[in-house]
Amino acid sequence: MEHIQQDNFMKNYVDYIVVGGGASGCSVTSKLLAKNQSVCLLEAGYSHRNFLLDVPAGFFKIINDSKYVTYHKTIPQKHLGGRQNIIPQGNVLGGGTSINAQVYMRGRSEDYDEWQEILRGNNDSHGWSWKDVLPYFKSMENNSRLDNEYHGSKGALKVSDSIHINELTHDFIKSVNQLGVPLTQDFNGREQKGVGLYQFMNSGGKRSSAAYAFIDPQKNNTNLQLKLQSKVIKIIIENNKAIGVEYKKDNKTFKIFANKEIIISAGSFITPKILMLSGIGNEKELFKHNIKCVANLPGVGENLIDHPECPLIARANGKYGYFKQVQGWRMIKNALEFLMLGKGPVNSTGVEAGAFINPINKNDLAYIQAFFVPSIYINSDTVNFIKDDYGMSITTVMTKPKSRGSVKLQSNNPNDPPIIELNLLKHPDDLKMMIAGQKFFLKALQEGPLGGKVKEIIIPNIKDLDDKKFEIHCKKFVRTNYHPSGTAKMGSDDDKLAVLDSKMRVRGVQNLRICDLSVMPNINSGNTSAPAMMLGLRCGDLILNS
Repeated sequence: MEHIQQDNFMKNYVDYIVVGGGASGCSVTSKLLAKNQSVCLLEAGYSHRNFLLDVPAGFFKIINDSKYVTYHKTIPQKHLGGRQNIIPQGNVLGGGTSINAQVYMRGRSEDYDEWQEILRGNNDSHGWSWKDVLPYFKSMENNSRLDNEYHGSKGALKVSDSIHINELTHDFIKSVNQLGVPLTQDFNGREQKGVGLYQFMNSGGKRSSAAYAFIDPQKNNTNLQLKLQSKVIKIIIENNKAIGVEYKKDNKTFKIFANKEIIISAGSFITPKILMLSGIGNEKELFKHNIKCVANLPGVGENLIDHPECPLIARANGKYGYFKQVQGWRMIKNALEFLMLGKGPVNSTGVEAGAFINPINKNDLAYIQAFFVPSIYINSDTVNFIKDDYGMSITTVMTKPKSRGSVKLQSNNPNDPPIIELNLLKHPDDLKMMIAGQKFFLKALQEGPLGGKVKEIIIPNIKDLDDKKFEIHCKKFVRTNYHPSGTAKMGSDDDKLAVLDSKMRVRGVQNLRICDLSVMPNINSGNTSAPAMMLGLRCGDLILNS
């Protein structure tokens, strides 16, 4: 029998325990520390301090093979011909904000007004409308260009425009604009629709992750116990009350206890796994794995939502884009330019511009987001189909998918990864919208200034390309946009799949909350890092005001 130690190398009791040091975990920790509360932050991954993580151009270097990333894999997806999707998630303090492409996006007002409609069915309801969450976005933002009714400039998270823009990016914006999409200077303002340059969570060529923004300023705070490479096994529950956490570090098992509350922020795959290992979940599923049910919540692990993306890839007819910029003398030149002058392509994450459109009804809300990359974007799905060369990529993303998946336990062994059913594009409406988005942005590669620099379109094969072949293409290449959400959702009191109430409290268990993307009743339109940090800050206030 394994010996479990009390956490005696640091204080055994703290006011709050935060499980998971991703975007939400970092922000909720900072909120609690600001009110002089003692907090233990447990993170399974590594320190965020690494040059390659910090520089904008490092994204494409680390996303496919790095110790800072956990590569989850789905079970074979029948509707995709048995394909298995790889879903990278941060294995580092700051979570996804320490490894992603740094795009700063909040979603649109309608996303949060929808949450409000869903959650007002609680007896103890709490506001989640756009007017309720906007102050949190503004308060955390330190925007170098925008300071108005939608943006702040005094927060901890640095947001700025990209220092370096490739000429192909300007061609993309012009070509999409010529297709009738209005130009925008701000995707996070009054209107999300449009085409333009993205803003990024960095400043002066250095990433501004949740770790840098919210934890680094607290590094000398004696109320903070930060424990890296500490993998939480389960929540300790007595008499339906969460009292502590069991975790592993250096192959030893420890316990630490909370005087007040425990907050889980381990992400949409690991949060439901921890809940189920702790006896919180579908009673029938727990019984299969010989786990005693503490709270019968059938919604744990259900309602998995992710943004599906599909690629359009073209070869250039000249030396355009970023090909060879990380090779030989060019790499040396670019590195010196960056280190000595702070200029050049190292300042680019590679994803410089994008668009939000509705390709079916231009007067309705946008349901397709596009990312433009001034290079041939090769990943595990495309590596066997194309050769690296001068070129460009457009990925189209379905922003409000109807498809839903699930996360289940493989066993009661904490070392076993969860069983993930992602179901990207399984709902026919998602596939219909994705095909319409692909058709629209294919025109941008065929017309205007961008089309003038295209030698050939590689993916998809445009010969005799009808809807059926577009469907085959989408199912062959669809992949995650890295935004899994919804697996421990907030919901109304009459929703049998609602794991949380509107104050982010786990139903049926005292002193236990969740504050990561798994709480989302429905996913926001766009990237999810900023919403994750907002959720952490809001959870902190809910705790402190209770």
